[in-house]
Amino acid sequence: MDSVDRFIQFNNETIDARQLMHYENVAKALTKNTLLAINERKLIEFQPVDQTISISVFWRHRDEQVMHEGRLSDIFLMSEGFWKFFDVLIWQDFLEEKPTELSKFMDQLLFCIEEFRLVEVVQEKRVGTQKTFKTRIKTYLDFHKQQLRVNIQKGFLADAFISYLYISLYEGTMYVQGPDSFKLANNIIQKVYESKTTQQSIDLVFQLYFLLNEYVKEDSLLQYYAIISYTSLPPKDFHYHRGVKNAELGEEDKKDTIEEIFRSWHRENEQENGVHLQYELEHGRDGKAEQAIEAEEGQEGHEITMTGKGQSSGNSKVGQVDQSSNDQSSDLKKAGKSFGKEHINVVYKEQRIAITDASDNKNLLYKYRQEHAPFLKAFVQEMKKRLDQKRIDKRTNLTKGRLSTKLTPLWTDERPKPFYKKDAPSIQLNAVFGLLVDGSASMQDKMDETKKAVLLFHDVLRELKITHEIVLHYEDAYEATETSQPNAFEWIHKLEDGQMDNGLDILSMIAHEDNRDGFAIRWLGKRLENRAENHKFLLVFSDGEPSAFGYAQNGIMDTAEAVLEQEQLGINVLHLFLNDHEATEEQLNLFRLIFGKKSATASSLEKFSEETLRLLRKMLHLVVQGS
Repeated sequence: MDSVDRFIQFNNETIDARQLMHYENVAKALTKNTLLAINERKLIEFQPVDQTISISVFWRHRDEQVMHEGRLSDIFLMSEGFWKFFDVLIWQDFLEEKPTELSKFMDQLLFCIEEFRLVEVVQEKRVGTQKTFKTRIKTYLDFHKQQLRVNIQKGFLADAFISYLYISLYEGTMYVQGPDSFKLANNIIQKVYESKTTQQSIDLVFQLYFLLNEYVKEDSLLQYYAIISYTSLPPKDFHYHRGVKNAELGEEDKKDTIEEIFRSWHRENEQENGVHLQYELEHGRDGKAEQAIEAEEGQEGHEITMTGKGQSSGNSKVGQVDQSSNDQSSDLKKAGKSFGKEHINVVYKEQRIAITDASDNKNLLYKYRQEHAPFLKAFVQEMKKRLDQKRIDKRTNLTKGRLSTKLTPLWTDERPKPFYKKDAPSIQLNAVFGLLVDGSASMQDKMDETKKAVLLFHDVLRELKITHEIVLHYEDAYEATETSQPNAFEWIHKLEDGQMDNGLDILSMIAHEDNRDGFAIRWLGKRLENRAENHKFLLVFSDGEPSAFGYAQNGIMDTAEAVLEQEQLGINVLHLFLNDHEATEEQLNLFRLIFGKKSATASSLEKFSEETLRLLRKMLHLVVQGS
């Protein structure tokens, strides 16, 4: 069981979000592609459809400096080397022409030779990368020297020769030992140093194949390079529609590099997105539909703002439009790309929560507030005392401010400071709060204590006259598909509500299905972004990691990126882990990965309210200090 746990823990490992964003920024700068994303996979690889570059897990569990420089070398090699100087069309010809036997072996030989060529190109073009590539080459040399010995012993000659080739290229054929059959290839290996193009590298691969196929009978078992998949590329005779081939002639140039392949995919995706029009052509164009003169031009980013109702039995109104109020809108909005690429197929609704069991909840509300009363009173008095203390504080001996009545220092001091400042903050704290409450099914057994904590949060801010918003968020797991993931935001208290008492709304919260945290954080962040308050806080109450349709693998990193995006906008994001027992070390590491140091955990159900008050005290202290 221990070994299984270690395996699961290894596969749950994720790169720190801030570090990943650093790598993304480097790649975007080198490629000049602002949509580019970085992830981690088994091998370095391009995914044009997703606009993604993968760095290799090869660098995990090494010295921190080696790991960092190794990952950077992946970025440099891919985004400056293969991105600009690898000829895709010639490579496609190679895939069609190469023999079927030893096919994988030939692929690996080509990418090994191309890596050597492109490392030289990048180092010559960007001298500052030499230190990074030195670390890369040394680490891979140690790896291939070990692999060479192991594969020769096991008789895996194809794999052994790939290691032999790598060592020969970087250390020289004189410094590598191998079977005599391998040494026959030394003259061809020497020619790699003269290779200047992908075509020349392919010619050398064919020479090695015809020389070694007499000795190497089985294809390679291991894969050392992925780079790009043939299936991820458009066909060589790619066009928009067979019926308009001549009309579109000359519109698209042939794609020679990976850079142009990525741009092609991006243009196609941009042209095919848009929620107002659908075309029957395989690749649509923006414009007006012939049979719908009033149709709006389809563009990415448009939102569906109204739901039309067609004619049906019992309905005499054709094309009736549902015009619900903003608070109770039943219309679905499409997330598009404005909430991140993980949520392109998300549709969502915004509505007030429906109050349930009003008569019973009134008694419960009174009970909860009686329990909170001593804590609420003490907390509010504490905040007011801090404000009063701040109001009468007077700082003297300053170089600027109000001129003091005591001017003696002007003659007695070498560097006089005769000014003072009297701090007098506004009575009302200049802050706005947003609270996201996880509405997933796992919250079912924690909902009662969560309601108490949210109610305390609400009452404290009402008492201090601080604008705030409370929202329950969830995804409908039963309706979610690959093309549509319905989400809901249920307002419990809106920014526009002021000091309205929404206690009964809080007690009406119920658990639903899934939670798409990254999407929810961005949604509430947009609500807070343009507020005039100087201090903006976004709290996340959750009992675990994000979990939604197609979101399991990327949810952690997407949520971490959403948190960083809010911080860049000046919104402080804090997290409270709601749990009925102490958080494990693995859980704590996960929360640190997503929220940095701004995460707190409640060790038991009874401490939800206590931790909520502690978080509020910490945030309001910052507000008082900054007032």
